[in-house]
Amino acid sequence: MILNYIWVGFFLIAFATGLMKLLFWGDTAVLPAMVDSLFSMAETGATISLGYIGLMTLWLGIMKIGEAGGMVNFMAKLVAPFFTRIFPDVPKGHPAHGSMMMNFAANMLGLDNSATPLGLKAMGHLQELNANKDTASNAQIMFLVLNTSGLTIIPISVITLRAANGAVNPTDIFVPILIATFVASLAGLIAVSVVQRIKLFQPVILAYLGGATAFIGGMTAYFGSLEPTEIQAQSTQVAAIVILTLIITFIVAGVRSKIDVYDNFIEGAKEGFGVAIKIIPFLVGMLVAIGVFRASGAMNEMVGAVAWIVGSLGVNTDFVDALPTAMMKPLSGSGARGMAVEAMQNYGVDSFVGRLACVFQGSTETTFYTLAVYFGAVGVKRTRYTVTCGLLADAVGIIAAIFVAYLFFH
Repeated sequence: MILNYIWVGFFLIAFATGLMKLLFWGDTAVLPAMVDSLFSMAETGATISLGYIGLMTLWLGIMKIGEAGGMVNFMAKLVAPFFTRIFPDVPKGHPAHGSMMMNFAANMLGLDNSATPLGLKAMGHLQELNANKDTASNAQIMFLVLNTSGLTIIPISVITLRAANGAVNPTDIFVPILIATFVASLAGLIAVSVVQRIKLFQPVILAYLGGATAFIGGMTAYFGSLEPTEIQAQSTQVAAIVILTLIITFIVAGVRSKIDVYDNFIEGAKEGFGVAIKIIPFLVGMLVAIGVFRASGAMNEMVGAVAWIVGSLGVNTDFVDALPTAMMKPLSGSGARGMAVEAMQNYGVDSFVGRLACVFQGSTETTFYTLAVYFGAVGVKRTRYTVTCGLLADAVGIIAAIFVAYLFFH
């Protein structure tokens, strides 16, 4: 239901903003730009959805091999002590655990394209356990909030973006993104746990969170000791090794289990094709609303209001020029990427604003896009408090990114 209000709100706010610009400022270009955005974003949504067909068929085919060969069940056992406590409604050993773990791993490695098919697979498993099919279950809410909090260990896409724009040290945003995403993920976990009355002060949960904190700290220390060129090279190599190792391991496990590996891949791939087609209406609908909202200039007005409020409080406003990226990221990944590039070009790729925009790009997730696609794929219409907790995690991630950027770059 809340997605309905948000979708309608985007259109109404955009239309009101565009009309005011036309009537009071004589901006004759804004309404045609909004109409152009309607058609261009509809085309973009369809193109993205069709682009998912190959990825979905690949990864859901691989996942089918992993399920039949026992590897997904093995991976589920690794996280079972933790997952059974934060996902109490998911039975121990259920395939959803393995699918969720693989989705989180892909996100942490910055592999957005691979993470989506794995996440949709996990949502399918969780939907099987959902007693009320049109309403988000507690497990689905926890999964999506953690997913949209965007924990990233190796931000390959952002490093590549900075390198393409001529940064002297493309990897200098590595540690700030790591810290900001970790804080955002903790915020998301705590927010959902409070609503669902999950007790986080359990020895097992604290042990896993302590281990994750130690791992993040170790990654920070290790990559912080490397030269910039080494960070970028090793980040890319780690991601490649993980993907290839995962695929080969699943195939070998399938062979050892004496299953028909190829037939299982084809069976999973067929499922992936169907899911990719199913999400088109949901993706197009959300992107069209976001595109009109952006084209109307409402986003710029919101940034201007924040700048005025912060300035009137006497707080340093250097971060405000990077806010468009932060405010766009929950709405559109490609839009936020464009905002980050724009910030780097206008203020300098190695400026405070340019760097902060990239930290924003890497430390938050496309919340509305993700919710529209994931819930749409399984037919959930009532999202309950998913948006509230997801946006709270985004807000914490944005605030953390600002503080970390001031610490590292200001």
